[in-house]
Amino acid sequence: MTQHEYIFIAVSIILGLAMTRMLRTIAGLVRSKDRVVFHWSSGLWALCVMLYILQLWWIGWGLRVMEAWSFLDFILLVFGSSCLYGAAEMALTLPEQAQLDMLQESKKLGRLSALSMLFYFFVGPYVNIVMYDSAVLLSLIVPSIGVALMALVISLPNRFPLWSALFAAYSVAVVAFTV
Repeated sequence: MTQHEYIFIAVSIILGLAMTRMLRTIAGLVRSKDRVVFHWSSGLWALCVMLYILQLWWIGWGLRVMEAWSFLDFILLVFGSSCLYGAAEMALTLPEQAQLDMLQESKKLGRLSALSMLFYFFVGPYVNIVMYDSAVLLSLIVPSIGVALMALVISLPNRFPLWSALFAAYSVAVVAFTV
């Protein structure tokens, strides 16, 4: 077993749990559809979080060529995966009461999801610069845009639909750039 395989077992478990959590919540929302006021921005946000989970799993395969791994590499990948789990956990909620307004819930818990994503975007420059040997400026600018978007979600939650649309556009660009 290579170091990459060993390290990515931990990363894969966390990412798999994040995907499972997200899919389980979606299934619960479908089952409770009569008690849920759906809003497109909440669904779009959750889709973007799922996209980042898959993106980290995908770019992780490219790291298989690394011969020497440090403990810091391992810790940061596990931290990034954990941040994505947190974002997935807070992206959608199940109705606990008679009625769930997804937009109102996204304005509350969406802030925690955004906080998790903000921390995830801090891991990106390390992975790009240190592990992938990418250009420093670009590796700092692209995640900085994500950090700024997450700061907007956290500080101005009433504009959640706008922020989720911008986050979707940003996410598609990031995935297109990294795949």
